[in-house]
Amino acid sequence: MSQNAHRKLLGRLLGPPGPELTCEQCFDQLDRYVELELGGSDADAMVLGMHAHLEGCPACAEDRDSLRELLLSEGH
Repeated sequence: MSQNAHRKLLGRLLGPPGPELTCEQCFDQLDRYVELELGGSDADAMVLGMHAHLEGCPACAEDRDSLRELLLSEGH
């Protein structure tokens, strides 16, 4: 296993250094977060803990990616 893979695994085991949302909080804020991202705003600064949650939760990250694709296809 490479050193980069070790760091990623260790990061997932230890969790983020800052705040992290729960899946429920992520779901409640996901529309706003994606709209901020697509609008060019610093979504990570405006929705604290979302980035850390999306990095560690594949299910929520997939929801984010799907929502981004949907909004982009609609010409957002």
